[in-house]
Amino acid sequence: MAAEVVLEEVKLFGLAAQEDEAAAVAEKLAELCMLYRLKETELADELVACAASKQVFLLTADFLNTFEHEALNKRPAKSHKRKENRYSGVRDINTIQELLDVDEEEENLLDAYTTPSKGSQKRAITTPENPRSKRTVSTRSPHLLFSPCSLSPSATPSQKYTSRGNRGEVVTSFGSVQGTSWSGNGGSPTSVKLFSSAEESLTKRYKFMFQKLFENREVFSCKIEELGEALKEHYRIEEFSSLIIPIQEPVTVLGQIGCDSNGKLNARSVILEGDQEHSSGGQVPVDVSELTEYSLFPGQVVVMEGTNSTGGQLVASKLYEGVPLPFHKPAVPIEEPEQQKMVLVACGPYTTSDSISYDPLVDLIETINKCRPDVCILLGPFLDAKHTQVENCQLMASFEDAFKLCMKSVIEQTRSAGSQLVIVPSLRDVHHDYIYPQPPFSCCELSKEDKQRVLFVSDPCTLEINGVIFGLTSTDLLFHMGAEEISSSSSVLDRFSRILKHVLTQRSYYPLYPPAEEINIDYENFYHYAQLPVTPDVLITPSDLRYFIKDILGCICMNPGRLTKGQVGGTYGRLYVQQQVYREERKSPCIAAQVVRI
Repeated sequence: MAAEVVLEEVKLFGLAAQEDEAAAVAEKLAELCMLYRLKETELADELVACAASKQVFLLTADFLNTFEHEALNKRPAKSHKRKENRYSGVRDINTIQELLDVDEEEENLLDAYTTPSKGSQKRAITTPENPRSKRTVSTRSPHLLFSPCSLSPSATPSQKYTSRGNRGEVVTSFGSVQGTSWSGNGGSPTSVKLFSSAEESLTKRYKFMFQKLFENREVFSCKIEELGEALKEHYRIEEFSSLIIPIQEPVTVLGQIGCDSNGKLNARSVILEGDQEHSSGGQVPVDVSELTEYSLFPGQVVVMEGTNSTGGQLVASKLYEGVPLPFHKPAVPIEEPEQQKMVLVACGPYTTSDSISYDPLVDLIETINKCRPDVCILLGPFLDAKHTQVENCQLMASFEDAFKLCMKSVIEQTRSAGSQLVIVPSLRDVHHDYIYPQPPFSCCELSKEDKQRVLFVSDPCTLEINGVIFGLTSTDLLFHMGAEEISSSSSVLDRFSRILKHVLTQRSYYPLYPPAEEINIDYENFYHYAQLPVTPDVLITPSDLRYFIKDILGCICMNPGRLTKGQVGGTYGRLYVQQQVYREERKSPCIAAQVVRI
């Protein structure tokens, strides 16, 4: 019936359906009425207008498809103002108040048409005893920029976070600070740039999921050969032997640690996969019982000395430790050290687990505006994929729009501080590419002023801040490697120190192989962008594990913790760095560092 009414309406304007497509046209018209919730007369009006603009006099199925694409798809959504629908759906505190206001207006309107009884007369409209602040409705203060009302139907902030009593507490420190307060110069003058050239750095998105096994094998082979050459030169090893050929005398072999099963690595499941040149990639089980101390993990490139009398098992007697890369030295010698700079480091999530409110991020911005650090390094996730409301798709905006709102607020509200911003993505950012190495964010449009102080970088990346080299990664490599590493050691090194030492000596931001189940690696780009170009002066490795600041092989390694821990507040880090004059002995450019509760 709907199609017949529409055809009768358009017939008045000289439009008719083509005879051989009459049935298809009628079916399509009925579909359009239902799909776009249009009355027959409304659809006819739209159809006549489109046909007149295109000089069309016959209705065909192709024309109706074009009409739908060009006209109907671009129409604004119809608003249905039926009273019963005002109470349906999810509401926040603002929309609920709007409904109450509308109901009050309707009641006042009805009262105007009735004669009030003496006993039921309403009180005259006067100034309310507890007036609602108009400022909270009509304006948006910096605190309301992160209001959950714009992102989520749940407007209740985290009670555990707001009731915390240990704000600003220093939980661990390194070095000493002159004076009692931490403050910077607001980023002026501070140089923040990528350590490698733009051609050697990951600066844009790339196509992934096109890996070939042959190419992956080449990456692993190159890694083993390069680290093997470094170990050979450092320990003055004459030559590597084959791993799989039986021999009665002790031999020195090169290979990569692996596990003989799908389970966790242990002392009885260690295997060594040899290099291509000497061992043709062959594998052999390793007996580590004769080693006085060791620390091993899957993917670790090692040089071992031992015997393999049968060709079926290598009895290791010595393990050669890896060698870190040298520190960066400036091309032009520095005569006098520059002024020290304050660097603030924070890692997401920036919301508590029971609320999508960005109260912790608001508190962090207040800290930035108060301390005015020279550089602020903010690591994701900014919109956590593990958050309950994100997993259940309970946001009132798209993931990307929510991230843009968050980022816009951070940039705008830190302008007064003048701090340089470095934004690092995370694999837990729900809207971003889920691949490692991860390209930088690319959805934010910056003004000319902001482009000079905001830098979007990849995960991982190596930065140079006034001559001080920072290594950054938001991937929880401490947790991933800690679950796989095995050790037998009498030294004083704790597990964190051993893992960080492996990262520096394996010369990679993520040396674990196979990786954790939650991480996807593109190994071709991994070889180019996830290797350490030099040993950094400062290495930032956020983790769910306990915060720390450690000096490992001359590199200051910091886990600033996460800004939130479940429903409670977490921690952030701050550092004072100063480029040192290189003479006979190197001195760390990190003067002092602290981890502080938000």
